Amino acid sequence: MASSSSIEVIEPPRRFPSGYADGVRPSHHLNDNKTKFTNPWPSFRPPGVPGDVKSLVPNQTTTWDTDSSKESSAKATWLGHACYLVELPTPPGATRGARIIFDPVFSNRCSPFRWMGPARYTDPPCKIEQVPAVDAIVLSHNHYDHTDVPTLRSLLTKPSSSPHVFVALNNAAYLSNALSTSLSRFHELDWWDERILRVPLPSKTNGPAVNAEVRISCTPSQHMSSRTAFDRGCALWASWVVEDLRSLKKLYFAGDTGYRTVHDGEDEDKVPFCPAFAEIGERFRGIDVALLPIGAYNPRAAMSPVHASPADAVRIFKDLRAKKALAMHWGTWVLTLEPVLEPPALLRKECAKAAVESDDFLIPALGETFFF
Repeated sequence: MASSSSIEVIEPPRRFPSGYADGVRPSHHLNDNKTKFTNPWPSFRPPGVPGDVKSLVPNQTTTWDTDSSKESSAKATWLGHACYLVELPTPPGATRGARIIFDPVFSNRCSPFRWMGPARYTDPPCKIEQVPAVDAIVLSHNHYDHTDVPTLRSLLTKPSSSPHVFVALNNAAYLSNALSTSLSRFHELDWWDERILRVPLPSKTNGPAVNAEVRISCTPSQHMSSRTAFDRGCALWASWVVEDLRSLKKLYFAGDTGYRTVHDGEDEDKVPFCPAFAEIGERFRGIDVALLPIGAYNPRAAMSPVHASPADAVRIFKDLRAKKALAMHWGTWVLTLEPVLEPPALLRKECAKAAVESDDFLIPALGETFFF
């Protein structure tokens, strides 16, 4: 059984300037004690309330695709909504690569209650017990469809692993307390902060562990946070970049984000758009694969500040200078008004309009694994 002390997380030398300059707090901080946050761009305007609708989504049995001939590639498996399990390339002599799971939610409802709130209309493609051992859990923000305490408890108590948890500012203490887990397992970052995860991987020869190093960077997104009616904006939200320091593969996880605020009657191409994604693409010199949201966007005037439409997702893909993208944030819960199967259909149309090949922006089935 692995112990939590066998995984080491360090803060590397800063590559990007801190948001603090001459004692002045960054524009996404609303106070000096790091407990209130906002989106700092004109592209953001607060949203309204979502609606309700149902349908079906393609799915398949999760196999995790353990083809040994593909060990030099990374792979990502969609587990529903915004949850992906990513396994980085296998280092020489190891049985697997480092594994990171993003925004895992296996509960039936994305709600503080088990008896009310949005219920799944598709099942997870596997049981939580069937998820392989993971080394890191990365959470984008604290909404219930992205941060689920029962799911996190199951992952943190697996006997085969002792994952560390990466969150944005002011999320760690709540989760540590809710999960009765040492705060040392949680790593709280501001936008542009980074940590290096050193993971001892099992050896093919049962010899000494094979070490892998992964850089995890907290990057901006345009969203909001709340767990109750009284804590809106009190914890930070984020997207994330994961870099395998041996293969140099780079993965971007958007979490949940808007791209621009579009009110009724406005021309989408003439409103301000969020500059963060182009900045991420420039600082990281492109991305190998981006996990991008495509659903929960109608009514557009209400949802556009915080949820990307398929057209927004294509723009984000281009801003990031990503080679490939995988769709997410659809097909699990009814959160807004658009028909459930509309997001992938619209994505195909938007890709064609933007001259993005369908093989470059893929739409996985539930449980499907893609290599990159």
